[in-house]
Amino acid sequence: MKKQLRYIFLFISVIGFAQKPMVRAEIDTTNIRIGEQFQLKISVAEIENVIIPKISLIGLEIIDSTRTDTLKNSLIRRYILTGFDSGAFYIPQQQIFVKNQAFLTDSLLINVATIRIDTTKVKKFPIKTIQKEPYTFDDFSLYLYLLLAILAIVGFWIYWFVIRKRESEIEISTYKALPPYEEALLKLTALDEKLLWQNNKTKEYYSELTEIVRGYIERELKVPALEKTTDEVLEMINIFKKSDTVDTSKETIELLKDLFREADLVKFAKSKPLAIEIEDDRRDAEYIIGNLKPKTIIKEEEEDELE
Repeated sequence: MKKQLRYIFLFISVIGFAQKPMVRAEIDTTNIRIGEQFQLKISVAEIENVIIPKISLIGLEIIDSTRTDTLKNSLIRRYILTGFDSGAFYIPQQQIFVKNQAFLTDSLLINVATIRIDTTKVKKFPIKTIQKEPYTFDDFSLYLYLLLAILAIVGFWIYWFVIRKRESEIEISTYKALPPYEEALLKLTALDEKLLWQNNKTKEYYSELTEIVRGYIERELKVPALEKTTDEVLEMINIFKKSDTVDTSKETIELLKDLFREADLVKFAKSKPLAIEIEDDRRDAEYIIGNLKPKTIIKEEEEDELE
């Protein structure tokens, strides 16, 4: 008899345990209005080796979730859900893993209803026109930058083609307005400041030196000395000397001849004169400029007045 009772109690306990689900899902309501929140609770009748994956929903959204709580050898986790579309939505079965074994919860139905509006009690307002947003700096920044760029280009154009050209013309005209002798001396001083031959630029030095002398002769005697060869320039000066139209000496003409010959040797024969020879040529150039002038023609009446 005792043995039979034992089997009966064992059978009842097995049936009771089998009827108790391992995982369970519950909701606190089945009907909500749009935007209202409700609670979903998942219970697991085990506390070790339990994995609750992320819940997948369709038409519903999770607002918040609580940490997993342990209560009477069970795990409980709560979720706050809501819905923003009207209709009937299912919370599908959720797969829970307990000791590497998968269990499924029941699917749950939620009805989401719209909010009825009593149009008889709602005050009506006229439809408002579309209002324009106030203007900001960003609305005009592109046009402002374009305007600044255009002004910069116009200003550069005016400076480069008008003001700079005018200043250059003024400087050139002022420079050329000097007497030939003063202009030549000014150019010789500028040549000295360049220190060309001191920096192994002897060819450039003699080119500028002879160009200064030729420019002086061209302006003072009014002949195209810059376009003539050395021999042609010397021949013109000898002709002027014979015709008694220039005020100079044979020594000055010889110095001019030696200066031009030396310059030709440096420029075309790659001659390298000594420093003392270069300094002598510099002094000779200044001497030539000071002693090669057109002869002043004095009228007979003026000669009588002078006598």
